[in-house]
Amino acid sequence: MPRTKKKSVGRPAKDRTHDYIDDGSHDDADDEDLPSDEAGRRKIKRNYEELLGIRVEKLKGRVLNREKINKNIDGLYFICFECKKICHNLDEGWVEEAVTLNNYCAACAKANSIRSSAA
Repeated sequence: MPRTKKKSVGRPAKDRTHDYIDDGSHDDADDEDLPSDEAGRRKIKRNYEELLGIRVEKLKGRVLNREKINKNIDGLYFICFECKKICHNLDEGWVEEAVTLNNYCAACAKANSIRSSAA
């Protein structure tokens, strides 16, 4: 006589999944016309803003996270030292100051005439 499968107690597994970071309360209307990868980066930036809160001042100029987009492209989330915005190197650009190793978005680096450490 073959054995029958045991039924699991509780909810099915697909109902247990949680979206811990994104609560979906933000307006996604402005993200609809963007490519999916750029819309995803915007959501991650908003989540960082919520999670860090007032600590952005303390963490300004630091790298938050590095990601591998594909074999050749690396992504980098950082807080701009000047404008204190959470930025991604593919969206806002990224310049690391040679002397202090602070990170700047491309607009702030151009305004302050900061040169990259790689140059």
